Amino acid sequence: MDIKIPKNYKSGYVSIIGLPNSGKSTLLNALLDIKLSIISARPQTTRKKVLGILSGEDYQVVFIDTPGIIKPKYKMQEKLMEYVEDATQDADILLFIVDVTTRKHPVEIDFKSLNPGEKPLICLLNKIDLIHKGDILPLISAYEKAYEFKTIIPISATLQDGMNDLRRELVNLLPKGLPYYPPDLITDQPERFFVSEIIREKIFRYYKDEIPYSTEVMIEEFKERKNGKDYIYAVIYVERTSQKSIIIGKNGAALKSISTSARKDIEEFLGRKVYLEVRVKVLEKWRKNELKLKRFGY
Repeated sequence: MDIKIPKNYKSGYVSIIGLPNSGKSTLLNALLDIKLSIISARPQTTRKKVLGILSGEDYQVVFIDTPGIIKPKYKMQEKLMEYVEDATQDADILLFIVDVTTRKHPVEIDFKSLNPGEKPLICLLNKIDLIHKGDILPLISAYEKAYEFKTIIPISATLQDGMNDLRRELVNLLPKGLPYYPPDLITDQPERFFVSEIIREKIFRYYKDEIPYSTEVMIEEFKERKNGKDYIYAVIYVERTSQKSIIIGKNGAALKSISTSARKDIEEFLGRKVYLEVRVKVLEKWRKNELKLKRFGY
């Protein structure tokens, strides 16, 4: 059955960019009203472009969540910044999200270099629930002087404050065009990707220091079963044997905690029961090796 597309249908790509911990993933989840991107209080949680699709009767917005903007120090971080550059080039509209609780305003970024194509660039002042209301207007004024943004919108992604205003603004700016994806689709990523991301989110929450950044999660097996639980075999890769010991913990207690917590979230995400088996393996210096990074999809 063919779907009738209105003559005034609008569609386009919207890239969410900003510094680490500014709330990009929380914003994507709030706009879609579903948890699609993993979240942690630590910077650089997002490593790959996460695509989320918001469809209405006469529009489709394809959001791209990107890693936080940094100065790369090693090969993997260079890859992450390539994702950001690609996302800005592919987008019809750019969202630059700011953590208003930071001390540096306006943020030290060359917006002209970030947006050489002069695409509509919206500035989102995020986490306004954490500052005094009287501080918001001076911040808006500071960012108006820093760059000629299309508009500046104060929001709280966590509380979903300002989301309706933002959605309306995006739909107004979208170019006319046909939908890129079926209207019932919310992402183009496979289930395996989100399962691995859920496990990685737990690592960011359970461990400190360099451990989360030295890990990568691969889903080696994913078997759907008509009778019984789905079987998922995941491997957490680390760079050193000492890191493996920390991930596993005494008598395997730490790894069991990760697995149990991840399994519950995976079941909620998939809407069905799973048997999750998690192992830890060492792959030395994988973050600095081009071939090893390709193996992980970077």
